[in-house]
Amino acid sequence: MTYKAFLTSILVSSSALVLSACGGGGEPVDSDSIVLHRGNTAEPLTLDPHKASGTWENNIIGDMFVGLFTEDAQGSPIPGMAESWEVTPDGLTWTFTLRDANWSDGQPVTAQDFVNAWQRIADPATGAQYVSLLFPIRGVQAVNNGGDPSELGVRAVDAQTLEVLLENPAPYLPGLLTHYTTFPIPTHIVEQYGDEWVRPANIEVNGPYKLMEWRTNNFVHVSRNEQFFDNANVCIDEVYFYPTTDSNAATRRVRNGELDINNEFPGNQMEFLRREIPAYVRLAPYMGTVYFSVNTENPQFEDAAVRNALGMSIDRDFIADQILRAGQLPAYSMVPPGIANYAGGVSAEWADTPVEERRATARGILEAAGYGPGNPFNFEYTYRATGDNPRVAPVVQNDWASIADWVRPQLIQHDTQIHYDNLRAADFQVADGGWIADYNDPYNFLFLSESRSIPMNYPRYRNDDYDSLIVRANQELDMELRANMLAEAEQMMIDDMPIIPIVYYVSKSLVSPEVTGWEDNLVNIHRTRYMCMTDDSSASE
Repeated sequence: MTYKAFLTSILVSSSALVLSACGGGGEPVDSDSIVLHRGNTAEPLTLDPHKASGTWENNIIGDMFVGLFTEDAQGSPIPGMAESWEVTPDGLTWTFTLRDANWSDGQPVTAQDFVNAWQRIADPATGAQYVSLLFPIRGVQAVNNGGDPSELGVRAVDAQTLEVLLENPAPYLPGLLTHYTTFPIPTHIVEQYGDEWVRPANIEVNGPYKLMEWRTNNFVHVSRNEQFFDNANVCIDEVYFYPTTDSNAATRRVRNGELDINNEFPGNQMEFLRREIPAYVRLAPYMGTVYFSVNTENPQFEDAAVRNALGMSIDRDFIADQILRAGQLPAYSMVPPGIANYAGGVSAEWADTPVEERRATARGILEAAGYGPGNPFNFEYTYRATGDNPRVAPVVQNDWASIADWVRPQLIQHDTQIHYDNLRAADFQVADGGWIADYNDPYNFLFLSESRSIPMNYPRYRNDDYDSLIVRANQELDMELRANMLAEAEQMMIDDMPIIPIVYYVSKSLVSPEVTGWEDNLVNIHRTRYMCMTDDSSASE
């Protein structure tokens, strides 16, 4: 046995004692179990698919539930609960035939479970932060605005047949249907327990793992679901997800053998990690953008010129090359390169101007807006406590202060969950954030700036021309014309600069060589069902 395997066995035994002692929802880990310990960036606020909104929540929820489609090991959409489907020539009606599958208590998963799930997430009483992702489904927006639930374009033809009507053609629908907002819910459990249905003692799932215990700010423990339709091909028996908010500490835990995986590491440790544990370091292109939101409801930032002044003053090349140092590219658009179904070519008009010239222009803009020595430009920049964000914040602060000595940004750090709560509530002035695509289509980035997407539209950006163009683009069956229209809309939004693109993501993970089945992919989704563990001594450090 390797040192790492020995240490893991101790950890597993300790976990078993903890779970036994607590007498709660968890169960002791079987001594023969194959156990995976995953670092997971942040503490989940919820494991309810209709109330979640973070990638760290998706990592757990996607191990417990399966939608009509799911992801393969490469992150591509594959059939999940859908055994087959048909689409009408106009692309507006999709009819799915469900596979035979059960909830973890043996009750069958039915088409009505999907209907009930989508009615629930559309219901404004649910308070779903992410409901706007489903607005392409007919009636979701109307119901969410207080309309009759019967307006929802989803019905159970019979127990195994689900009909879905769309507002407009959606070639990206299989990718969208992998997202947790579209997962079915166990109707019989939700009816019995209400919002408490996701508690370990109550929950039933249709995916490979079932929630056993959740210790806040400690771990989430899931265990293999024997009722899962593909259980025969699942290897890992138990998974512990840890909220690794401190990526430096998490990196040490990986090196010490306490974690098998952590889905982040500090960019400034790249060379060290490649030297010390080269087999662990995993880098890959990532379908996402780091961007700052500017609160357009704040009087200081109502003027698009002022927002552009902030955007043009940031040295993205320095941030990418000297701070992040993991292959990130400077970003001057919201939609990253390589997205399918897109014309591209969008950029801030000042992108090619040297940064010192841009700062001089920014100073003139702010002076024209009435700022100067007698009226300093004071504002708050809030940022997440995780990852490289604390290292980027003082660099950006210095970039803005370089405009003039009367430009005075104040830094405020928040835990990730609190930070995003504040963004959704528009309780910020300028704030960092990131968007990881849920499916490979430009609309998954551009819907964030539609006025109907508030609160996910953090800046509260409202532009009727933008909204209209997006709607018309998504009704267009000619994919080339649609791509050009979406690019025109994005350019309109970038010119207004409610969001300030900073860099395009890369995924940075540490994965033990003893973990098999991990595949680097564009969406950086890695479901545990495809992984296994080897105790090969050649895989040790």
